[in-house]
Amino acid sequence: MTIEEKKTNLQEVYLAGGCLWGVQEYLRHLPGVVHTQAGRANGTSNITSGEYDGYAECVRTQFDSSEVSLKRLLDYLFEIIDPYSVNQQGEDIGEKYRTGIYSLDSGHLQLARDYIMSREDAERIAVEVLPLVNYVKSDEEHQDRLTLHPGDYCHIPLDLLHKYK
Repeated sequence: MTIEEKKTNLQEVYLAGGCLWGVQEYLRHLPGVVHTQAGRANGTSNITSGEYDGYAECVRTQFDSSEVSLKRLLDYLFEIIDPYSVNQQGEDIGEKYRTGIYSLDSGHLQLARDYIMSREDAERIAVEVLPLVNYVKSDEEHQDRLTLHPGDYCHIPLDLLHKYK
């Protein structure tokens, strides 16, 4: 595959699944994921003030669509979240720990809505599917946190990753 073909296959989605440390660590190991970045999205405050009111912790996820589909990434996300929980994942409680799928691509959003609606439990699912607004990258201390500090708290059972190696 040429460099140009790889560029055209590169897509991006923002996934929220609770504490961003674990979500980033999980996603960065998945086949087809090219790059991850910890951040916050879809808040109501002015991000230049340093306040993150209403923001969801999320991971900017760039993936090669020739290696992994968005639908498969959603399968992976649903393996690590409680999709029925509102503003809580694991022991983390608060609006910033809500689950969500955010994108600038309307096709991605429609695929995510269809994905949820195709599930038998669709009416119980609390995962947001919204256009991306107000994204801000987390500081360097929060980038790849569990790689640098593997003993830190994580609500995600990272032993799931052995399935993908």
